[in-house]
Amino acid sequence: MKTIPTVDLAQYRDGDAAQKSAFVKQLGEAYEEWGFVKVKNHGLSQAEIDNLYDEVKQFFSLDVDTKYSYEDKELAGQRGYTSFGREHAKGSDAPDLKEFYQWGQTVTDEDPIKDEYPNNIMVDKRPSFGPTLRSAYEKFEESGNHLLRAIAVYLELPEDYFDAKIKNGNSILRAIHYPPITEEPKNAIRAEQHEDIDLITLLIGASADGLQLLTKDNEWLAINAGPGEIVVNVGDMLQRLTNNRLKSTTHRVVNPPREKWGSSRYSIPFFLHPRSEMDLTCLNSCISDDRPKAYSDMTAGEYLDERLREIGLKK
Repeated sequence: MKTIPTVDLAQYRDGDAAQKSAFVKQLGEAYEEWGFVKVKNHGLSQAEIDNLYDEVKQFFSLDVDTKYSYEDKELAGQRGYTSFGREHAKGSDAPDLKEFYQWGQTVTDEDPIKDEYPNNIMVDKRPSFGPTLRSAYEKFEESGNHLLRAIAVYLELPEDYFDAKIKNGNSILRAIHYPPITEEPKNAIRAEQHEDIDLITLLIGASADGLQLLTKDNEWLAINAGPGEIVVNVGDMLQRLTNNRLKSTTHRVVNPPREKWGSSRYSIPFFLHPRSEMDLTCLNSCISDDRPKAYSDMTAGEYLDERLREIGLKK
């Protein structure tokens, strides 16, 4: 059965030179072939993940009016609550069947980039919700940094190539709730096929099946992380930077079988974004006669703004 590769981040984070080299090769080749990997030893314990999911479920169980009080539509979904059906995939008018809550960067030093970010919206009805999200955010930011260092090495860049570009970056932790299906759906999709906007996405195993990626053979492949694993995929910004060498793979979330319609699905991706000024101009090393330059020059901030408009979160 086809499946995406599994890598062990401890091999890169704590290993010797040979182990690090093997990890870099395995990760890079997987991202060229699949755009997705499963990652072990990613930095969050199972107890922390269980607590995070419990907090998320408690938040989405709040009554509708209470949840609406944490929605600020002026923020284009970048902080706080976003109500059911507001977001859609690029190129699709059909709203995704989900509601979500987003937690963003907390700048703790004197970095002037702090002025670019709205404050996180605290949930006074669940005082432990915000601190739990922040803790998970910081751990996945650290894990993502290790993965990007390995990617830099694979691309024959300095290992710290991404470090300054993602420090106090515009990353987002998104808690998603796909409510139970109460009537015959118009189609089989909870979240339409799409690609992520960011550099990489770290996804904590969802509470139910449904994630699928589109293979090079144009077939949909179900992705299920095992115990202690997360799924990490390439986003459009990294694909753009590498001139399509690393693959931002199309993926979607499908509805469960009818017997499971009564169950909610929860999912918690961490979208690792750089600072807005990062230059996404294609790397010269990824341009050749066989791979001509595919993208115009653009910063990460410009690209994010363009995509938020395309998916309906920004006017």
